[in-house]
Amino acid sequence: MSNTASASEVQKNFGAYHDQALSEPVRVTKYGRETVYIVSAKAYHEMKRAQRDAIAAADLTDAELALIEAAEIPAEHRYALDK
Repeated sequence: MSNTASASEVQKNFGAYHDQALSEPVRVTKYGRETVYIVSAKAYHEMKRAQRDAIAAADLTDAELALIEAAEIPAEHRYALDK
């Protein structure tokens, strides 16, 4: 759960909100409307790493589809039914 603060409050006490953002996001509002979040560098990098661009299968070339169809799961990553 994030803490909420007005932009003017963050401006007055930036150090405190900076420190709080190291452990949880700080939701910043302006005129009562959510505008930005302050998050730690670690949280930001985790979000960027998790972000992926999705493409439609229809956008793949025939060569790309052939590579996908020919791909095999390495033995060490296959699910063994006899487990």
